Formats: sequence, C-alpha cells, structure tokens
Amino acid sequence: MTNVKMKIRKGDKVIVITGKDKGQKGTVVRAYPTQSKVLVEGINLATVHVRPSPAFPEGGKVKRAKPIHVSNLAHLDPKLDMPTKVGYKYLGDGKKVRIARRSGELIDQ
Repeated sequence: MTNVKMKIRKGDKVIVITGKDKGQKGTVVRAYPTQSKVLVEGINLATVHVRPSPAFPEGGKVKRAKPIHVSNLAHLDPKLDMPTKVGYKYLGDGKKVRIARRSGELIDQ
C-alpha cells in the first residue's frame, strides 16, 4: 500500500485522461488515499449482479462506479474547464490553498 499525498480530494471536478472513459468529466465522490484511488460518479462503471433485498427488491444487474487510479485523472481548471496541474500557495493569513497552474485560479474555497 502506498501512502502518497493525493492532490485530488472529495468534491473536486476531474477529467479522465486515459483508459476506456477518456475525456469524460465527473465529481469525486470518495477518496482512497492508501490505494491512490478515487471514486468518480459516472466513471469506470461495472455491471454488478445484486440479489433481491429490501433496498433493491427486484435484484438483477446494476451499473456501479468503481474506484479509478489518480494517475488516470487530471484536475479540471475552475476558470477554463480544461485539464490542469495543481499547485500550492500561501494566502496572506498563512493558509495553504490549492491553485490551478493553468489559470492561477483558487481551487479551495
């Protein structure tokens, strides 16, 4: 297990840069830092067979999003809506925030 600091966090807008879903955009739902993976809604869908249950009475086949490695994703620039690298900067009050390298726009609110 790797324990690398990921620059992509929950709630970030990302774009897939390689793989079967290349070019698709989505929002990060959950992050798995120990595996260097994130769960993005509508990306990396797999068919899962489910048994009937109170939550899903009819059972059957369901499409579910599976985690995708962060190396296959790029952060979306909030201003230009294009892939960008993430940098860090300190504000006047000493707070460290993430910025988009392409436009210089703040990512953290």
